[in-house]
Formats: sequence, C-alpha cells, structure tokens
Amino acid sequence: MRQPLRSFLITLFLAVALDFILVTTSFPQQDTTSKKPVKLILKDGSELIGTIVSEDSLSISFKTLGNISIIIPREQVKDLKHLSNHIVIDDPNHTRLLLAPTARPLASGQGYFSAYEIFFPLVAVGVTDFIMFAGGMSLFPGAESQLFYFATKVTPIQIGKLDVAGGVLYINTTSRSSDGVGILYGVTSYGNPNTSLTFGLGWGFHRGRIADKLIILLGGELRTSNNAKLITENWFPPNSDIAFLSFGVRFFGEDLAADLGFIYPAGSKITGFPFIPWLGFVYNFGTAK
Repeated sequence: MRQPLRSFLITLFLAVALDFILVTTSFPQQDTTSKKPVKLILKDGSELIGTIVSEDSLSISFKTLGNISIIIPREQVKDLKHLSNHIVIDDPNHTRLLLAPTARPLASGQGYFSAYEIFFPLVAVGVTDFIMFAGGMSLFPGAESQLFYFATKVTPIQIGKLDVAGGVLYINTTSRSSDGVGILYGVTSYGNPNTSLTFGLGWGFHRGRIADKLIILLGGELRTSNNAKLITENWFPPNSDIAFLSFGVRFFGEDLAADLGFIYPAGSKITGFPFIPWLGFVYNFGTAK
C-alpha cells in the first residue's frame, strides 16, 4: 500500500477512535433510580417512555411523558433502555452501516424492507433474537438478467456494549450461465446507540473456493441529534492500493431511515468528480417477541 494512502488511513482510524472516546464520555450511563427518561419494553411488545419514580423487587412505579403514573410488575418488563433528556428515538436501522452489517442482531419478530441505490431492494427478518435472514433481487428496467442475493447473520455473543456476529452473503444472476459469488465474514461492534465502532473481516468465495486473502472493514457511527447520525464505512481489499472509503449521514424516525453518503475510491486514478453517491431507504416493521 502506497505511503500516502497508508498515512491517510492511519489518520482516519485515529480520528474515528478519538470521536468514539469523546462521545462515549459525553453520554454516561445512568442508574435506574435517576430521573432521566427511560424506555421500558414490555413482553407484549409495547413500549413506554418516561421516568422511574420508584422500584422494588416486584414492581416499577413509572410516570409516562404524558404525566400518567402506572405500576408495572417486573415480570412484564422485557428490557429497559436509558435515554438522554433529548434523545428518545432509537436508530431503527442499527443492524447496518451504509451497506455493510454491524454485529447487532434483529430481534425475533422484527424486520425491514430496504432499497439501496434505488435498484437493489432487500427484505430482512429476525427469526430469533440472534439469527436473521435477508434476500432480494435487483430491479434494472429492461435488463435481460437481474441479480439476486441472499444473506444470513448469526450473533451468538451479545454482552453489554459488545456484539460479535458471523454471516454469509451470496450473489448470483438470473442467467443460467452465471456462477455465483459471495463472502463469508465475521464482524464485531462495540458501543451504544449514540456512538459505536465496527470491525469486520471477510473472505470471498467463488465456485466453492474460498479466497486466502481477507477483506478488512472498519466503520463507525456518531449520533449528532435526536434524528440523525454520522456514519463511516471503509473497505480495504487485499493486495490492493485502492481502499473504498465512505462517509454519510442517516436521518431516522421511529420506523423509517434514510442514508445519504459518498464513496471515495482512495488510491485510484479517477478524473473528474471523485465521489460515488450513495442512497438508501429503510422501513422497519414488526414487534420484538
């Protein structure tokens, strides 16, 4: 790898790591007795946002944002998430960066429909709290052959801020003469909903043969407001002076997310405008079981 590109990548990694450290310290974790807003996720799939007034081993005294006080038996609570005073909406597309997966799983019963670069739709579902399946087919107008793709991801390790997953992506065409290609990968994500880092390794395969050289993925997320976050996703192919660097912003609500970014093939000899635009839309559906 040429020296200028190597220096750039080292600088990029240090910048992402520094942002991660600074933002992590700016979003400290709160204990359950604080008056900061929290989100209670009940076993029936319903969600409540408010503050915990008091609690004991059997129940939680809870006040909603509408100032309604209720007593909730602890046995009905599936999960509790701490929120800052101004951040109460989770990123619904937390299982992906711009295109690459994070190690975070889809919960059982949840799913999403996405469209990347308009022509590449995808549907994904969580079949358990640690296994998800996805698939789709390209929609190029007038094309005699289309791409179809399938993916699965397993997240066996979910410990606090750490998630570790592995999966496979397979791509082929509707043409009978085509041989499929794919990638086997492992990925690790560390952080919280406000800021996180993702690191991955992948091995391409074709006709049953797995490449002996790996692809490196380095990504990160940095929340900037209630409905937006910055995302970077960077690919480093083996034996190449070219690295694919990307930077984008995600806007999201309760169920919808939209990504706008740019991909830069660092080390290439592109003339003219050097960035490849990236556009993605995601609609999330279902309720965690």
